[in-house]
Amino acid sequence: MTGLRWGILATGGIAHAFARDLRTAGLDLTAVGSRSAGSGERFASEFRIAKVHGSYEELVSDPDVDIVYVSTPHPLHAENAILALEHGKHVLVEKPFTLTGVEAAAVRDVAARTGLLAMEAMWTRYLPHMIRVRELIDSGALGDIRAVFADHTQKISSDPDHRLNNLELGGGALLDLGIYPISFAWDVLGAPSTVTASATIGATGVDDEVATIFTHASGALSTSISASHAAGPNTAHIVGTDARIDIDEVWYSPTTFRLVAPNGTILEAYESHIEGRGMQYQALAAERYVASGDNDSDILPIDETVAIMGTLDEIRRQIGLTYPTER
Repeated sequence: MTGLRWGILATGGIAHAFARDLRTAGLDLTAVGSRSAGSGERFASEFRIAKVHGSYEELVSDPDVDIVYVSTPHPLHAENAILALEHGKHVLVEKPFTLTGVEAAAVRDVAARTGLLAMEAMWTRYLPHMIRVRELIDSGALGDIRAVFADHTQKISSDPDHRLNNLELGGGALLDLGIYPISFAWDVLGAPSTVTASATIGATGVDDEVATIFTHASGALSTSISASHAAGPNTAHIVGTDARIDIDEVWYSPTTFRLVAPNGTILEAYESHIEGRGMQYQALAAERYVASGDNDSDILPIDETVAIMGTLDEIRRQIGLTYPTER
């Protein structure tokens, strides 16, 4: 442990999940900031947090906070992350990192100027089973990787007032769900050389379903489908010339996978055995990066986060999706 003192900015559902896992890992959760006094007090009581701040400005000004987890709605990520960085706090920003690539670059540039860590909370990349997947890829166990397939499909509320159906809040399948398989394709195959996307736009103007096909420099293909109103298998597959990896439901959370030979022989079977949801691994990584002085992730560097946001921008361009608050 580096002894970093964590502050949580906003108290929604994902903040609750993250706080639980911080406690699971025994990390120092020092303060919470909420614009709703009642919400902040309840959150502090639930997670035994000593300090409650009635504004985000108060939280980032707290000298007893070293790093801030930003968990506000998507359109506020850049503003809130920059606020924290300008007050000398490292930031772990809930995915998607920002609303647009331009905003992501702005956060990156402030982090570089201030010498602080700005890291996307793409927690999947830090999970033990994903670490093992990358080890197998790096060892050459799969041979030449030719394809990556992944879906993130859930049946979420059709209420037009739900956050996911609200265009002004950056709602839709792409930013909430699609970010997972798209980041996964980047992780395995690198930047796409070409991007092709198609989507179904729902009654509230958000993308209810979105599908992508990427080509990559190696000649490999990756495909994804994300949906917010229908639940699919939520599995992922990496197909190589010598073997494939089949990651089971739910692939982006702690789960099982198999390394399978072309003839169907199981060469390795992996099972996840962890406490909590698994969000603590990204927090532990953030603490390591700060302790090392690198202030950047070796698993998801800030430049890659910015480039992935650019890919999401291109997908939105192709499907004709613009957020009212984007700049």
